[in-house]
Amino acid sequence: IEADLRAESAQRTVELDFDGYAVGGLSVGETREEMLPALDAALDHLPVDQPRYLMGVGDPLSIVEAVARGVDMFDCVLPTRLARHGTLLTDAGRLNIKRAEFARSEDPIDPNCPCPTCATYSRGYLRHLTAVGEPAAASLCTVHNLTWMLGLVARIRAAIAAGRLDGLRAEVAGVWSGSGPGLG
Repeated sequence: IEADLRAESAQRTVELDFDGYAVGGLSVGETREEMLPALDAALDHLPVDQPRYLMGVGDPLSIVEAVARGVDMFDCVLPTRLARHGTLLTDAGRLNIKRAEFARSEDPIDPNCPCPTCATYSRGYLRHLTAVGEPAAASLCTVHNLTWMLGLVARIRAAIAAGRLDGLRAEVAGVWSGSGPGLG
């Protein structure tokens, strides 16, 4: 990951006095354990009073970890890519709507989600749409995943304001690090 080159790049970029700074070249196949030290190597040299943008990182745990390190903005196709393939983000982890166990389920994707998909459609119906290749399935799942991600960011903001970001980090890690019960 070349921490020394990342540090040098950040230092030289700061010399150009931009209004904000982007960190890229991460989340391209390396593990989170490799990515975070590389991110730290760059962030250690970027101004804390200017926007910091982490490019292409979108899994829930990496977002929380990056915010805890001082990252302000993200972009990633992950929520929409997962939705197109029938994978939904929930408070309990990933849910693969293609699984046969959901064929007759009348439950929403996530009972705590305020999105129109969860308010209107059951897991069983979404599974059916996905199984028959109905294009609306990807749209409905995308609405849910984007709503869930917006909710995660709102929870991060609230945790920061309340001084409880470490607690949220532990909660998210319990579900999204592979040690939690995650679904499908």
